[in-house]
Amino acid sequence: MKIDIHTHILPKTWPDLERKFGYGGWISLDHHAKDSAKMIKDGKCFRMVECNCWDPVARIDECRETYVDVQVLSTVPAMFNYWARPDHTLFMSKLINDHIAMVVDEHPNRFLGLGTIPMQDDKLAIGELERCIKDLGLIGVQIGSNINGTNLNDESIFSIFEAARDLGASIFIHPWDIMGREEMDKYWLPWLVGMPAETSRAICSMIFGGVFEKLPDLRVAFAHGGGAFPATVGRIQHGFDVRPDLCAIDNDIDPKEYLGKFWVDSLVHDIEMLKYLIGKVGDRKIALGSDYPFPLGEELPGSLIESSDLVTSTKENILYKNALDWLGLPHGHFE
Repeated sequence: MKIDIHTHILPKTWPDLERKFGYGGWISLDHHAKDSAKMIKDGKCFRMVECNCWDPVARIDECRETYVDVQVLSTVPAMFNYWARPDHTLFMSKLINDHIAMVVDEHPNRFLGLGTIPMQDDKLAIGELERCIKDLGLIGVQIGSNINGTNLNDESIFSIFEAARDLGASIFIHPWDIMGREEMDKYWLPWLVGMPAETSRAICSMIFGGVFEKLPDLRVAFAHGGGAFPATVGRIQHGFDVRPDLCAIDNDIDPKEYLGKFWVDSLVHDIEMLKYLIGKVGDRKIALGSDYPFPLGEELPGSLIESSDLVTSTKENILYKNALDWLGLPHGHFE
């Protein structure tokens, strides 16, 4: 069995938000050709998407071709909209969440859903988180690696994590609003360098800020194999050791102690890196993630795992069992 925890989906259409709210910065879809659309922001195309980004039937067909049994759906991170007025972000979050819930309801054996919430306003975020879990039947939410420059250890964000813990909601953290983007736009460096750094930023903020210590039952997974964190944890631990006056001011537990306390997806594109990751976090904290349907993802989800010389039990853990653990579901849920 294969459960892919890292896949993105959009509604096929939504209102003209610039006209509705009276200011720019919003994403729209221009369906300029059959089975293809442009993602437009302030009149400029920044990404092309195909129908598999919005059409569940196309997704199911491709899942059959790649032997993926279940996809966990989440929005495209460009749709977080944390920069906007919170009530406007909430409006779009509800539209996105209703769409994901509809797709899951229509194909319950193929999809599970993660919502999106207006993280810049904790009260609105908690309200929509509760609606996602209690009313829509979603299993958690996807959030960004920072919220308008605020790290994930911020007090207002902590209240959202508390609510997620209380609701039994899973959290998927995806890099976005990439630090230094304007200084390294050439060569696609924001995606190649910035995203791994953003994910490490999120992990370090939650470790140093004591989030994992205070909420040990919170089920959190990070995209892209945990980004740069696993490869630099030695440096992070050493910095913690030699400058506790800077690093240990909110939590005095060694950073390395949190390896294996959260999940990461398997999207590292290199078998030696995957084996290294297993050595660091264990084979029970890595779950298949492909970043479907985007080009930086794994074209054949799980192929790196399946073609490796990893033992069968480890392959099974990464391909589906660990996903169910992160989602709080029994291993026989889809049998």
